[in-house]
Amino acid sequence: MAERVLFKSLVPQLVVPDVVKTAEYYRDILGFKILGYFLDPPVYAMVSRGNIEIHFGKSDSSEIVINDDARRGLGHDLYIFVSDVYELHRELTESGANMLGEPLKREYGSIDFDVLDCDGHRLVFAD
Repeated sequence: MAERVLFKSLVPQLVVPDVVKTAEYYRDILGFKILGYFLDPPVYAMVSRGNIEIHFGKSDSSEIVINDDARRGLGHDLYIFVSDVYELHRELTESGANMLGEPLKREYGSIDFDVLDCDGHRLVFAD
């Protein structure tokens, strides 16, 4: 079946207790650019880096729901492909990111590493 409509991009939204704190963490530690906030005080934030855009929505409570809660040891929240996984690992280590190990070649063929963000979301960066 031929594709009639091209999907152009995907923008995940993470639910977080403090959108400003999270957006600033993504800027200061993970190297993203803050695109903006919605409302005052902010209830929504948007960040980008390269072709990746992530949005943050303010939760109704301080409880954070992450995928690892449902799939202990297997749940990641975002899987992001990058051009140079080793250089990114070096960069994020130097910026003080919460690194969960070195880049490893996986049985599925990818080389990747995990980072926990300021809210406990697990990000996987892969080649």
